[in-house]
Amino acid sequence: MTSVTELITAAAAREREAAAPDRRIAVRPIALRATGRSTCDSSLPEAPWAIDREPGYGPGASTVDRAPADAPRQGPLPERYTSASDAQLASWISAAREELGSRVRILGHFYQRDEIVQYADFVGDSFMLAQAAKASPEAEAFVFCGVHFMAETADILSGADQAVILPNLAAGCSMADMATIDQVEACWRDLMAALGETEADGRQSVIPVTYMNSSAAIKAFCGRNGGIVCTSSNARTVLEWAFERGQRVVFFPDQHLGRNTAKTMGVDEAQMPLWRPHLPLGGNTEQQLRDARVILWNGFCSVHKRFTVAQIEQARAEHPGVRVVVHPECPAAVVEAADGAGSTEYIRREVERAAPGSVIAVGTEINLVNRLQQQRPDVTVFCLDPVVCPCSTMYRIHPAYLAWALESLLDGATPNRITVPAGVADASRVALERMLAAKP
Repeated sequence: MTSVTELITAAAAREREAAAPDRRIAVRPIALRATGRSTCDSSLPEAPWAIDREPGYGPGASTVDRAPADAPRQGPLPERYTSASDAQLASWISAAREELGSRVRILGHFYQRDEIVQYADFVGDSFMLAQAAKASPEAEAFVFCGVHFMAETADILSGADQAVILPNLAAGCSMADMATIDQVEACWRDLMAALGETEADGRQSVIPVTYMNSSAAIKAFCGRNGGIVCTSSNARTVLEWAFERGQRVVFFPDQHLGRNTAKTMGVDEAQMPLWRPHLPLGGNTEQQLRDARVILWNGFCSVHKRFTVAQIEQARAEHPGVRVVVHPECPAAVVEAADGAGSTEYIRREVERAAPGSVIAVGTEINLVNRLQQQRPDVTVFCLDPVVCPCSTMYRIHPAYLAWALESLLDGATPNRITVPAGVADASRVALERMLAAKP
């Protein structure tokens, strides 16, 4: 068995290699050195354009994630941007923002790097950014500093004459990629064959619910089949809505958010079978599906899946009185061991209202945790996981891409426009409008 000393030595060697001057990609350390086996690469590339056209999610991602073959690839950036200094990029971005004025709005997700968040007109989680796009009819374009499914949602909810731009097409989401529309439709056919379309009381046998972290095609599927979209902020409200209309729910693609939300509503785990898309009936019997209340898709977030009860126990041992807050994409045992669980906005508010001198351990993406610590220097805020798996695809929105996108708009071009086909957008909008009405 490999000793801790050997693991630390190996981790240090990898960091020295990463820092070598002849290395092709410069890297930025994200977390503490590894002291145990990890599926997470703890460094991210300073120059994402060097790996954007390669398969996979790139450095920083969990090594167990597999990007689909048809995932978008970002074309090469002009050399003007890739060779520019940080100061030059900052100058170009600021000048372009000023000239574009209110015609263009920059939307930034909480998990974005600080170098991007500083330029955002609005910062929030996926739910808040969807609302911001819908509430900005004056903007001609949104530069969406997030990931692909978020830009799709903004396009669906914004006006037909408003453009949504994703500065780097390689900014995807491994969780969203864990459920394809073909898999979902096959699952639905199997469920209808096993359960029928309606119950004896006239309600639907199954209501499809998809997390915001899913493709527009899956959102449209839910819209066409009496379903709805949810976010981590309103998941309970959405499940209540669904149970009023159907006997059970099939929940895509994050099993942990579905399980944690249903458990708070009193649903027993025995009534929450896991659907594995590559197995007949998802690996279940017809009786298990008939007895189910929530059928969970076998998907997860690689960042949040890494948090453990042992990390919480260690935080409590080292910091008596610590308050532990985690995201509901974490495993159920972690959520139950924490003092609180909620969306990124919930976590932000927990830190914002903490008394000076408080200690808060957080189970979510590292960029947000670091930013919360910067915003509250009178509070100790730290990440539960010493080997932090960052959202590597979110990190691909580098200032060089933002500068390129903004200057392209100044030149009359609309780069990387995300456009959802009309039929898909219409059906998605039905499910999204139900979501927006389901206020927690």
